[in-house]
Amino acid sequence: MTRWLGWFRPSPSRPGGEALPTPGPGGTDPGGTGPGSTGPGAPESSPPSGPERPRLAHPVLASSACLADLVTGNRSLHDTDFVVVDLETTGWRPGAAGITEIGAVRFTGGRVTAEFCTFVNPGHAIPPDIAVLTGISDAMVAQAPPIGAVLPGFLAFARAGVLTAHNAPFDLSFLVAACGEAGLPWPDFPVLDTVTLARQVLGETEVPDCKLATLASYFGAPVPPTHRALADARATAAVLDGLIGRLAAAGVRTLAEIAC
Repeated sequence: MTRWLGWFRPSPSRPGGEALPTPGPGGTDPGGTGPGSTGPGAPESSPPSGPERPRLAHPVLASSACLADLVTGNRSLHDTDFVVVDLETTGWRPGAAGITEIGAVRFTGGRVTAEFCTFVNPGHAIPPDIAVLTGISDAMVAQAPPIGAVLPGFLAFARAGVLTAHNAPFDLSFLVAACGEAGLPWPDFPVLDTVTLARQVLGETEVPDCKLATLASYFGAPVPPTHRALADARATAAVLDGLIGRLAAAGVRTLAEIAC
């Protein structure tokens, strides 16, 4: 049986997982804003049945087998190959919305070692308010490949890495659903959520919230989030680097220590 840590679990009744918190005007998820889950302006919401800023949730989502590998491998955070991903989408939920852009960076030892970025044709028009938010227009994705053609390349890029995202349940729900629609198996990635990790590492007096824009500014990210996938993935990698530094200062140096 697969046991998922944290508060997101893939569900056969809803491709990609349980329902995410209902978005308010201008926001979709904890730690993010709108399709793409970054930037200021979104109300912070909580995992189902959790407090507003949960301190005890696991920042790593992993199956039992994957978790066992992490514990056995005792991989150091410094040497872990993180694949930091960000999506831009046409809306809030898979099935009702589609992916318009995927950006990802491989991040190891405090530096970016590779990057992946592509537009995706969502198969339907981009709502005007989303086009204004992301800057991605119908014309920009008209000649882009559909998600089914993009996924094999992305999954190959991410292979053997720890998939990482800011508010990972949002991005993960779209990726898992897209794999299901394309008939592709979802790999057994360990998934790190930098929102949950930030809530555990940073005191509530240090930052007013755990939105990506707030954390990117706090850690001095060289690339600010812009509601574009690659820029936001780069900003998330900088936040991850800052969080790993804080963990190391507290004596936490392995992935297993934050996964269990």
